[in-house]
This record gives sequence, C-alpha cells and structure tokens, in this order.
Amino acid sequence: MTDIPSGFTRLESTSPFHELVGPFYEKRDRATLIIGMPVAKKHINRRGAVHGGMICTLVDFAMGQAASTMTTPPRKVVTTSLSADFAGNATDGDWIEAHVDVLRSGRRVVFVNCFVYHRGERIARGSGTFLVLTPGE
Repeated sequence: MTDIPSGFTRLESTSPFHELVGPFYEKRDRATLIIGMPVAKKHINRRGAVHGGMICTLVDFAMGQAASTMTTPPRKVVTTSLSADFAGNATDGDWIEAHVDVLRSGRRVVFVNCFVYHRGERIARGSGTFLVLTPGE
C-alpha cells in the first residue's frame, strides 16, 4: 500500500471509469493544482511499468479538473485535444502526481499544461485544450 503524501485529499469518483482506474487525490491552493495517485498492479503494463494509457488518463483528468475548477465560478468542460510525451516510468506501489498549469482560460476554450512526477523527477508531460460547455451542451 502506498502512503498518501501529506496535504492530499481523496477525490470522489466522478464516473464509473474513474472508479475503475482510481483513486485520485488532490492538493490545491488558489493558484496550484496537483492530482496524485498510487500506482497499483492494475495500472502496470507487461513490462512492469505504469501503462502509458494510465499516465494519459491521469494527465487528462488532472488538466480537466484544472480547466473546470481553477476558474470562478467553476465550469463544465470537455477535452478537445490531448498530447502526452513520456520520459520515464513508475511501478506498482509508487506515487505519481500531475502538476497542472492553466496557460489560458477564455470564454469557450481553456489551454492547460502539466508535468507528471515520480520521486521528484519528470516522467511525462501533457498539454490539452478544453471546450467550455454552455448550458444545454
């Protein structure tokens, strides 16, 4: 079992998919959002490292949380594009976290970047664009 670092609180599951791949934890202040997760056996690929698809899921979830909740008032958003690059790995029992930066938040589009860290080292980077939903969308 991975120890959850100080300052992180468990997020409620937002969908059956997040229930399947989670749990996720967050640490935030006014300007910063970090989403972390313990890597479990279910996240590991056949080479023994966290699956790239799981890292993409963490990146998408973290950036979506930031695009939605780092504005006042919070807004509903959907991912319109996502890019990820991998530079390292983690394995079962490790803790990884996505540090998110909202580059620009407009009326209809939000641009977000993040880095995924394991033991203080960057193992992935991501960028995404999110569409702000209007009532009825």
